[in-house]
Amino acid sequence: MSMRRWWISDKEPLPVAKQCALASVNRSTVYLPSIVLFPDAEELRLLELIDQEYTRHPFYGSRKIMHYLRNEGYKINRKRIQRLMRMLGLAGMAPGPNTSKPHPEHKIYPYLLRGVDVTKPNQVWSTDITYIRLPKGFMYLVAVIDWYSRKVLSWRLSNSMESTFCVDCLQEALRKYGTPDIFNTDQGAQFTSAAFIGALKEHPTISISMDGRGRALDNIFVERLWRSQT
Repeated sequence: MSMRRWWISDKEPLPVAKQCALASVNRSTVYLPSIVLFPDAEELRLLELIDQEYTRHPFYGSRKIMHYLRNEGYKINRKRIQRLMRMLGLAGMAPGPNTSKPHPEHKIYPYLLRGVDVTKPNQVWSTDITYIRLPKGFMYLVAVIDWYSRKVLSWRLSNSMESTFCVDCLQEALRKYGTPDIFNTDQGAQFTSAAFIGALKEHPTISISMDGRGRALDNIFVERLWRSQT
């Protein structure tokens, strides 16, 4: 709540504690109005440049982003870069547990997105699995994302790496949002399984794409989503 200023004389305001006592108001409820600071034009431009450079090089941390912006003519220090990256939810990618183990007997599809200009929703979707550490183990999280809007279309949690929760996640996205032109995954056994590929092939207009082995950055937007949530 806000308090009126009560005055003892023309020069001295009544102390806030005294005002609270007279009004029978708890002192802790009296506060200054919150001030919300919005980025100015320069900061908005910096955020845009950081977002674009991180998308091109998601393994960049604040140091390399700083060098990039300085080369673009901005006098900016690393501390400010770190603050702006936190605003965007970004961090340089680092290796983690292997959640994409291939199955030697499953068919692998070619990568279809090299050089493709993504210009509309439902043009490209992709999916990936990450892990969530718990006090006594792990949970696994899968999500489907639209590359154009970067919207998370569906997600599922599981305590195992079986393909069922990935299929459920895929089917929910298809049910809610229709079908993409291209659906991209890595070569993990969950995504090359007969159940998952079968769910995609029920929609003949979907072209199936898979990352090259050891090329996590082919699926950049889902990998970026994981980094933004840590």
